[in-house]
Amino acid sequence: QLQLVESGGGLVQPGGSLRLSCVVSGFTDYHAIGWFRQAPGKEREGVSCISSSGGSKIYADSVKGRFTTSRDNVKNTVTLQMNSLKPEDTAVYYCAATWSCPPGINANGMAYWGKGILVTVSS
Repeated sequence: QLQLVESGGGLVQPGGSLRLSCVVSGFTDYHAIGWFRQAPGKEREGVSCISSSGGSKIYADSVKGRFTTSRDNVKNTVTLQMNSLKPEDTAVYYCAATWSCPPGINANGMAYWGKGILVTVSS
C-alpha cells in the first residue's frame, strides 16, 4: 500500500508563492505523481503530473507558467512550486500516485491519494 502525505499549505496573499511537498512511502517502485485541487462546490481538477523518472511533466492550462512540479526520488518527495498565486487557486490540494500520468491529468486515472492540504489565496 502506498502512502502520500502533503505539507506546505496555508494562507498567502495574491501574487505570492507557496511550495507544496508530497512525501511518498510504502513501495520501492517509483510512480508518476499528480497534483489535484478541489475548490468548494467544484469538481476535483488535475493541476500537474510528473513521470516516475521526472523526465516528463504536464500542467493544466490554468497553471502553466506559474506552477512547477519536480521530484527527488532519493527523498521520495514531489514538490509543487506555486508562484503568482490568484484567489481562484484557493482549494484543497491533493497529491496522488499512479503508474503513468493519465491523459488530461484525469483524477480517475490515479490509484493512491493523500488526504489533502488547504491553500488559501486571499488579502
